[in-house]
Amino acid sequence: MPLLVVILSVVLLVVLIVKFKIETFTALLLISLLVGVVLGIPLANLPQVVVRGMGEQLGDLALIIGCGSMIGKLLADAGGSYVIANRLIGQFGKAKMQLAIVLASAIIGFALFFEVGLVVLIPIIFEIARELKVPLVKLALPMGATLNTMHGLLPPHPAPTALAEIVGVDVGDVIIVGIIVAIPTMLISGPLWNTILQHFFPEMYRYQAKLNGFDDDDEQLPVYEDLPSFSTSLLTTMMPVILIGILTVFRQFMGLSPTLASLVKFFADPDVAMLMSLLFAIYTMGKKQQRTMSQITHSLNKGIKQVALVVFLTGAGGAFKAVLEQGGVATYISGLFEGIHFSPIIAGWLIAALMHVCLGSSTVAAMTSASLMGPLIVQTSADPILVVLAIGAGSIFGDNVTEAGFWMVKEYFDFSVKETFLSWTTTTIIIAVTGLGTILLLNAI
Repeated sequence: MPLLVVILSVVLLVVLIVKFKIETFTALLLISLLVGVVLGIPLANLPQVVVRGMGEQLGDLALIIGCGSMIGKLLADAGGSYVIANRLIGQFGKAKMQLAIVLASAIIGFALFFEVGLVVLIPIIFEIARELKVPLVKLALPMGATLNTMHGLLPPHPAPTALAEIVGVDVGDVIIVGIIVAIPTMLISGPLWNTILQHFFPEMYRYQAKLNGFDDDDEQLPVYEDLPSFSTSLLTTMMPVILIGILTVFRQFMGLSPTLASLVKFFADPDVAMLMSLLFAIYTMGKKQQRTMSQITHSLNKGIKQVALVVFLTGAGGAFKAVLEQGGVATYISGLFEGIHFSPIIAGWLIAALMHVCLGSSTVAAMTSASLMGPLIVQTSADPILVVLAIGAGSIFGDNVTEAGFWMVKEYFDFSVKETFLSWTTTTIIIAVTGLGTILLLNAI
C-alpha cells in the first residue's frame, strides 16, 4: 500500500537521523533509493529518477536561495539589516514585535514565493532577535507561518492563481476573500501557536548567536561604520517584491503588447528578479557604502558557502519526492477519492492535504485536487471561490521531509529534525486547519 510505504519511509528517515546519527543528506538519498525499490521502480531507472528529482527541485530554488543568501549577507555586512531592525524595534517595541513581523511578512509574502520571502526576511528577523536578545524562533516562526499562508491562499502565487483559472473564478475575487481568510489564519498559526509551542517545548526557544548562511565564523558582533539610510536598506530588501509584485500585476491586469508582455514576464520571473535584486544590493550595500570590491566579494562568497548545506538538503528532498511521484503515490491517492459524495470544500481540502503530506509539493497537491473537484462543484452548486481557498489551505498541510521548506526552516532556524517536526510541521497543520475552519464559517454565513 503506497500510503503505508510513505509513512514507514518517513519514520525510518527520522530513526536514521535521530537514533543512528546518519548525516541528513546521506539518509535522504538512502531512503529515496530504498523507497524506489519498494514501490517497484526498475533498478536501472532509479538513479535517473533520483538525479532528476534533485535537478527539478534545485532548478527552481538554487538560484533563489543563492541570490537571497548573498543579498542577506550584503545587508548584514553593510549594516542595512541592523538599520531596519532598529527602526522596527523603535516603532513597535518588544511587546508588539510579533505582530509587526506578521504585518511585514504579509506585505513581503503577497508577491514573493515562500522560499524567496524566507531568504529575504530571515537576516532582518535575526538582527531584530539579536538586538532584543530573544530567541530567533520566537520571531521567525510567525514570519514563516505568514509567508506560507500568503503563498497557499493568495494570487499571484502559482497554486491559487492556477486554481482560479481551472475552477473558473475571478482572480480578484479570490484575492479579496483570500485576505479575509488569511488574517485570522496568520494570527492563530503565527503568534498564538508560537506562544503555545514555547509553553510546551521551551527547549526549542534558545538564543541563537549565529545565523546559518549569513554570519561569519567569528563570535564577535559586527561593528558598523557609515550605516546606510533606512530608505536605502528597505528598498534593497523590498526590491524582489517590487520587481515580482508590480510586474506581475501589470502582466495579469493590464493590456500589454506581446513584446512588452514578454519583457515584463521576463523581469517578473523570480529567478531574474532575484538576480536583478542582487546587482542592486551590490551597489546600495557595497559601492554606495564605499566598500571595496574585495569586501563585497568576501560577503558574496560567504553567503554562497554557508548556504551550501541548505541547497543540498533541498535537492535531496526533491529526490525523495520524485521517487514517490514516480512510484505512483499521486495516482493511488487520486483513485481513493473517485466517486466521493460530500462537500467539495472538505473534499478538496482533504485531497490537497493528503497529496501534500505524501509528495511535498503544494502546487501538485492543489492541481490534483482541483482536477478532481471540478465536476463536484457543478453538481453541488458550491461556492467556487471557497473551494479554491479550501484547496489552497489543504495544500499547506503538514510540511515534512518531502518539502523544500522543511529543510530550509531546519537549517535557518538551527533546528534538529525532531524540532522541525514539532515546530514547523505542526505550524503548517495549524495553518491548513485554521484556514479550513474560517472558510467553513464564511460558507455558513
